[in-house]
Amino acid sequence: MKNKKSHTIKRVLAALGAFLLFSMYALTLIFALIDHSATKGLLKASIACTIILPVLLYAFTLVYRLVKGNGDGGGKDGF
Repeated sequence: MKNKKSHTIKRVLAALGAFLLFSMYALTLIFALIDHSATKGLLKASIACTIILPVLLYAFTLVYRLVKGNGDGGGKDGF
């Protein structure tokens, strides 16, 4: 049961992250279409978040695994 709950939480968080990235790009496009002055900065922020967010999530996952431990004695990870 714990394993199923873990997968459900991961799926919800992945969907939330995908939604945030999509909405960020959509807002950048909308501001570009209405010729808003902040469009260039929003595009830079979108590109930066596209690179930085996955790297941070990977780092958090790595630290979590190191702190908590796999519980399977090494080898293939539990994710």
